[in-house]
Amino acid sequence: MSVYQLKSRFQNILRPLVHFLAARGVTANQVTSLAAAVSVALGLFLSVAPLPHWFLLIPVWFLLRMGLNAIDGMLAREHGQKSMLGAYLNEIGDVVSDVALYLPFALIDPNGLVVAMAVIFLSALTEFTGVLGQTVGASRRYDGPLGKSDRAVLFGALGIFVAVGGTFATWTSWLWAVVALLLIWTIINRISAGIREARTAAP
Repeated sequence: MSVYQLKSRFQNILRPLVHFLAARGVTANQVTSLAAAVSVALGLFLSVAPLPHWFLLIPVWFLLRMGLNAIDGMLAREHGQKSMLGAYLNEIGDVVSDVALYLPFALIDPNGLVVAMAVIFLSALTEFTGVLGQTVGASRRYDGPLGKSDRAVLFGALGIFVAVGGTFATWTSWLWAVVALLLIWTIINRISAGIREARTAAP
């Protein structure tokens, strides 16, 4: 199970807005670039000025960003805007955005950066693994249990926790450890699912 499985319902809600944007000349690449730029700006802001109440922006932005990610994909697929540049922007933008938005949490962890940074690295690796499915004849893999949408829920909840006065302590290391294990599980699932799909599709 993964939050990603709710994507189709989310897209149905956004479809009228997508038609509106397409009619006014908004492109998928513009939406992708905007989402990445705001994510990086917010991550840098919280890294430089990690005031607790500002962390409430994290869950708000994750929700908006998921909407933008759905919109750029629908503009590309349903309005003839697919491009090679868009494919690169989409994948690179997602990874860069995630790193920028996760980094403030690592910087406020009193246990040091090592475990939290490992989570950031594994998060990027899950997306790399998902993309690699296409190189072996499978589709782009989005298998869970801790894909991009699931991590948005997790870090959004942590943002709310920090914003209402919660503090990181010894328990945070255990949280990162559990998250790291779930990410490794996700990587394994994406590899195995990609191989199975490629073998099934092979003549």
